[in-house]
Amino acid sequence: MSESANPPVTVPGGNAIQPRPILWLITLVAVGLSLFQLYSAGIQPLGLFYQRSVHLMLIMMLAFLIFPVFGPNRKRGVLGWVIDAAFFAGAMITGGYMVLYLDEIIRRAGFWSQTDIIVGCIAVVTVLEASRRAVGLGMTIIGVIAILYAFAGPRGELPWLGQFMPGILEHRGYNLDRVVGQLYLGQEGIFGLPLGVAATFIFVFVLFGAFLESTGAGKFFIDMAYAATGRQRGGPAKAAVIASAGMGSISGSAIANVVTTGAFTIPLMKRLGYKPHQAGGIEAAASTGGQIMPPLMGAGAFLIAEYTNTPYLDVVKVSILPAIMYFATVYLFVHIIALKQGMQGMARSELPQMRDVLREGWHFLLPLAVLVWLLAMHMSPMRVGFYAVVTMVAVAALRYAIWFLFVAPRQGQPVTLASTGRVVWAGFLKLVEGLELGARNAVSVSLACAVAGIIVGVVGLTGLGLKFSAMMMAFSGGNIVLALLMVLLASLILGMGLPVTASYIVLIVLVGPALTAEFGIPLLIAHLVVFWYSQDSNVTPPIALAGFAGAAIAGSKPMATGVQAWKFAKGLYLIPMFMVFNPEIIIGGPLHILAWNGLIAILALGAFAAALEGYLFTRMSWLPRIAISGAIVAVFYPNFMLEAIGVAVMIVAIGANWLASRRETHPAGTGTT
Repeated sequence: MSESANPPVTVPGGNAIQPRPILWLITLVAVGLSLFQLYSAGIQPLGLFYQRSVHLMLIMMLAFLIFPVFGPNRKRGVLGWVIDAAFFAGAMITGGYMVLYLDEIIRRAGFWSQTDIIVGCIAVVTVLEASRRAVGLGMTIIGVIAILYAFAGPRGELPWLGQFMPGILEHRGYNLDRVVGQLYLGQEGIFGLPLGVAATFIFVFVLFGAFLESTGAGKFFIDMAYAATGRQRGGPAKAAVIASAGMGSISGSAIANVVTTGAFTIPLMKRLGYKPHQAGGIEAAASTGGQIMPPLMGAGAFLIAEYTNTPYLDVVKVSILPAIMYFATVYLFVHIIALKQGMQGMARSELPQMRDVLREGWHFLLPLAVLVWLLAMHMSPMRVGFYAVVTMVAVAALRYAIWFLFVAPRQGQPVTLASTGRVVWAGFLKLVEGLELGARNAVSVSLACAVAGIIVGVVGLTGLGLKFSAMMMAFSGGNIVLALLMVLLASLILGMGLPVTASYIVLIVLVGPALTAEFGIPLLIAHLVVFWYSQDSNVTPPIALAGFAGAAIAGSKPMATGVQAWKFAKGLYLIPMFMVFNPEIIIGGPLHILAWNGLIAILALGAFAAALEGYLFTRMSWLPRIAISGAIVAVFYPNFMLEAIGVAVMIVAIGANWLASRRETHPAGTGTT
């Protein structure tokens, strides 16, 4: 059937124009993927390779359907259809071969047949192409470079390439069979830990977030935040911070969070008096923090749990205080700007009432409560996600049924066979919408993890991680601050071309051994530091994707908005450093030390916000701003004397600013009433 016979429609979650049969096929594959994931999560757990190979096969099929080969703004044409059909078939071969011949492959371990190698080559090329379309060219280029590096060396497929390698990066080189065996036929490549986490924990929680989104949870969180903070100074901006913390912990993407909550919060911030680039920057910084906010955090939190062999609940527990510190910093920035620009809150008549908000959306809290309770019971995160999704669907269906059976008749809408059929059909379509949206939202994360598996496989094969650690020691001279600065710069560079999850995986594989073995940083803290630094790529120019999304909604210049987002999100720099120098807040310690560390950290972050903005109770001169900046460094360094001096300097600077504001309000000789 020709395309002209079927009117094209826009695909949600992708900008490509698709003929209707392709949309039906996308829905079929997406729903099939989500149902398969729910089945394997809560009904019948599958073996490692079965689970991951079927997951990757369906993910790649979905990617080739949603993202045309020549981009979303060009028609596929005959050539495009041929290429897409070839890669679609390659995706089916990649997963199907592993499922059908897994026992034979295991028996041949290390002695691969020619068919194994050919299918492995198809798998690697197909994964890289799917990543190019769904994740971006940067991830694909890094994957290709990793493969070329494995081939470079005197015994490799490309011995001449090894001549251009610096001495420390040299290795023996590997042939095609060895590399393909490592990347496709083993447990350390494409089907390694990153894809394993994506195929189990991450997907089911992305699906949970999709059901919350499709049933209106975003509006519930936003209304609740407005009801709580709307009447305060800069109320809409504070609501943006709180709503982004709530919605961001379930959306799985800072950019999606900006688009979801920013559509409501940014216009209200502008109306209240925030400049457009400030409004976009505040939303971007708050949305980025959603990825570090328990209980659902970003996809990297599940990877941290697997890499460090730490229960996910423990990762959540130790992340609570740092997340509060981050959002407190953004909140203080918002409050200081509101004071500086003389803003007021919104009128009560413009705000929703908390009682009404909870009455309309209380059911959104039940699945979250079930999720937290099951995590606290030490149930597997995959099974927890399954029950959370089932609870969400059950609660939504029950609420729908109650309205239809009891509320609608009172409003003059009698229950008939026809109306019942319409309601059931509408509920079925809503269920399909949630299943499809969850699969769509997982495509980029899963493909990023698959290519990250290629990189991890090459690092393990060539020993690149240890070599990178040696280089890190040489460049930093053993100075831990310089080493952390190098990690930060590396995360920014990687973040320009990689999503946050992929950036975290690549970085932790390369710098993790140095941070733990050479600098003595505890394993969990090293992973949290890299995870936090990886978030910063969302808000740091020149490529600040969350900032640019905020700029699009705010109607401001992207770079100016990115700079504001970078400023508001500076807790992403300071808090990881505080974790390193004060590990008690993560690994535990005496209560008085924890209380002291928490107190001075929040004081330092608040003083930092005031110094950066140049205002607290009144305008600050340059001298106290410089003094506060130096005091923050002293506070974060693990020396009690320096901490005490730093705290004293901050208290003096803040106290002097308060006295200055009092003198401005009540000049000498005027008296007070």
